[in-house]
Amino acid sequence: MIELITFIFFAALALGSGIVVVAHKNPVYSVMSLVLTLFSTAVLFVLLGAPFLAALLVLVYAGAILVLFLFVLMLLNVAAPSTTEERAGVQRVVAVCAGLVFAGLLAVLAWQDPLTRMVRPLSEEYVAIKPLAHLLFSTYLLPFEIVGLLLLAAVVAATVLARKPAPKPREGEQ
Repeated sequence: MIELITFIFFAALALGSGIVVVAHKNPVYSVMSLVLTLFSTAVLFVLLGAPFLAALLVLVYAGAILVLFLFVLMLLNVAAPSTTEERAGVQRVVAVCAGLVFAGLLAVLAWQDPLTRMVRPLSEEYVAIKPLAHLLFSTYLLPFEIVGLLLLAAVVAATVLARKPAPKPREGEQ
C-alpha cells in the first residue's frame, strides 16, 4: 500500500513539475522544475527496482547537465522573451492541438487490451549494471564521448557569446 501511495505522489509531482517546465516563462524556474521532475522520476525508478538508473539520473542529469544549463542561463542573462499577441495566439493553438494528440494517445493506451502488450517483466539481469557498463564503454563509447565534447563546445560558445567586449580607449589615452 505504501508503494502505491509513493508512486501516486511522485508520479503526480513529476507530471506537475513537468508541466511547469514547459509552461513557465522564466527559464531559471523551468530548469529548477526540471530538477524536481528528474528527482521524481528517479524515485519512480527506485520503485521499479532499478536503483542504479535512479542514481545515474540524479547524478548525471540533475547534478551535472542541469547545473550546466543554469550556468549558461545565468551567464547569458536570458530574460523572458516578449512575444507579440499574434505569435502567442498561434502558440496556444499549437499547444492545444499537441495536448489533444497526447490525450488521444493516452486514451488509446488505456483502452488497449492488456494481453496484446508485449512488456517484459523486470528481472535482475534486465536491470543489472554490468551489461549496461559493457554496452556504454564498448558499443556506445564514441557517441558518449561525442556528447561530452558537444557539451564542452556549448559551454565555450556560451562563454564567448556572453563575454562583454573590452572598453575601447578614448582618444588620446593609451
